[in-house]
Amino acid sequence: MATGVTANRAELIAIANSVASEKMIDKGIVIEAMEDAIQRAARTRYGQEMDIRAKLDPNNGDLRLWRVVEVVELVDDIYKQVDLKGAQKLQEGAELGDYLVDPLPPIEFGRIQAQAAKQTIFQKVRDAERERQFEEFKDRAGEIITGVVKRVEFGHIVVDLGRAEGVIRRDAQIPREVVRVNDRIRSLILKVVRENRGPQIFLSRAHPDFMKKLFAQEVPEIYDGIIEIKAAARDPGSRAKIGVISHDSSIDPVGACVGMKGSRVQAVVQEMQGEKIDIIPWSPDTATFVVNALQPANVARVLIDEEDDRIEVVVPDDQLSLAIGRRGQNVRLASQLTAKAIDILTETDSSEKRQAEFVKNSDTFQNELDVDETLAQLLVAEGFSELEEVAYVELDELAGIEGFDEDLAQELQSRAQEALERRETAQREERRALGVEDALAELPYMTEAMLVTLGKAKIKTLDDLADLATDELIEKKRQEPRRRNDDAPKRPEHKGGVLGAYGLTEEQGNEMIMAARAHWFEDEPAAAGENAEPATQEAARD
Repeated sequence: MATGVTANRAELIAIANSVASEKMIDKGIVIEAMEDAIQRAARTRYGQEMDIRAKLDPNNGDLRLWRVVEVVELVDDIYKQVDLKGAQKLQEGAELGDYLVDPLPPIEFGRIQAQAAKQTIFQKVRDAERERQFEEFKDRAGEIITGVVKRVEFGHIVVDLGRAEGVIRRDAQIPREVVRVNDRIRSLILKVVRENRGPQIFLSRAHPDFMKKLFAQEVPEIYDGIIEIKAAARDPGSRAKIGVISHDSSIDPVGACVGMKGSRVQAVVQEMQGEKIDIIPWSPDTATFVVNALQPANVARVLIDEEDDRIEVVVPDDQLSLAIGRRGQNVRLASQLTAKAIDILTETDSSEKRQAEFVKNSDTFQNELDVDETLAQLLVAEGFSELEEVAYVELDELAGIEGFDEDLAQELQSRAQEALERRETAQREERRALGVEDALAELPYMTEAMLVTLGKAKIKTLDDLADLATDELIEKKRQEPRRRNDDAPKRPEHKGGVLGAYGLTEEQGNEMIMAARAHWFEDEPAAAGENAEPATQEAARD
């Protein structure tokens, strides 16, 4: 009997050691799972209502089983409580409020109890293993990891990472890459998500950071921080661009990334399945960086629209197709690299555009200011494009134009201001015809032109405006990078906010919406007082 017990104890400890080693979890967790299983089996044997505890010695396998009871004056639960008289039989000197340990004899595991205990232990071990996996990988997002392809399910690649499994979803794979079971594969840990069935480790081979990390492994200067990758853009499996800068003037960042006879960049290209990589010098000057990003095309000039956050690039006529690239790939990658929307125009297109704008602005000044064509064209040539500029520019600047004097400048400003008043009156009449209420005109930063735009968008009352979110009101419209006469299919434009074309800031948009909502709160104190009055009268009667 003693030998059997000893063998059983030794077997328990051996199982605990084996499971802890195999699953790479703490032995204490396995011992705790065994204790929990024994407690469940004991409750089945002695009664589920009892508070039964088990303790398994991790060194020698000695098992103790006991029931915990509370000493009370009046027993409500006979399974977990005992009166003072009964308690003193169990333990001499017991007092009210004490918790007593009532030892129980060992239990024999039947087939059902053994199966239940086994399931409990397996569940506890699985939970501990999942927690260990999550703790191991949760802070490793952004690292490159090597694994073995375990299987491919519905186009998603499941990778064995040794202590866990990761998945490369279809949209995170390099297109047309052939992957077979048991292939070794490198990927970027994109994110780790805790889920009931265990941590989900999402991997990627298509993310730009995967390329960055590969360069850091191949180029010691990047790993040491001497060279920095400031921006990266990829068309996975086809082409990529990276912008690099050196913090040591004696080191050429592009040359260091290319390596001797292209050895460094070729190692990255090979891992990325032949993806062509353009290594570009990064520059804090936006125009310079855009010119570099559009390589190998030559750029004639760059025009930056700060207000709309767009860049217009003019290239020689014979460089247009090179600047755009096959299916717009070159300009698309350049746009991603610079985080700017880029329009590509040929010099012919640019000249025609400038000529059209010149004629349009000249006609506006000629009609609105009632001046001859020569004077209107002179204003446009001097950089004036809108009536507001003429109306409110410093008088000296206007009078300083060759052929102008102070009297002419004052007359032009007076006519411009009158033209703006006429325009505002016409807009006021139009927005009233649209049914836009006058209360909206009192909001901060609001103009008659904005009110007309709101009316056309069916926003006619304070409540209509108050119901909008800030981005619905002022967010600018976004477009994909494009070129003139581009017949390639385009993505739909982002609609933007109702007043997105007026250049309002987020703070201004918030202020307008809050001002529109102000009337919602004006009646609250009065309403609160009305609600409080009956209670006050009731209190007085009391």
